[in-house]
Amino acid sequence: MITIHFPPPDFRISKEQDKELIFDRYRKKYVRLTPEEWVRQNFLNYLVKSMGYPASLIGIEKEIMLGELKKRFDIVVYNRQMEPWMLIECKEMNVPISQQTLEQVVRYNMVIPATYLVMTNGTHTFCCTHNAESRQWLFLDALPVF
Repeated sequence: MITIHFPPPDFRISKEQDKELIFDRYRKKYVRLTPEEWVRQNFLNYLVKSMGYPASLIGIEKEIMLGELKKRFDIVVYNRQMEPWMLIECKEMNVPISQQTLEQVVRYNMVIPATYLVMTNGTHTFCCTHNAESRQWLFLDALPVF
């Protein structure tokens, strides 16, 4: 497990017809503030503010086709050649990161082949990379430096 020290939150939150909204500075719009969105926004801030990942190389909640199913990934970080480098699956804080979570992000990785897979619920964060030789996922002790 990787320990994350999130930067202090500096979010703009508003209310519209009994719904809380949070301004997503990366998508440049207000989105519904759900428990998963709270984790996503904090993790995005961590990647950009603490880890120095370029915000311009981050994609958020884009639709993909998984067979005939439409799915949405949470976050993808691209390398400087605009190839998927890291695929991130966010869960709300009370949802444990499990084998099922890993299987979900591995399925997304079949469509978006990234070097690193990350799973987080804001409390527990795991990062792995695929070892072609052993054909296994290797879990890392830290997120890679961009």
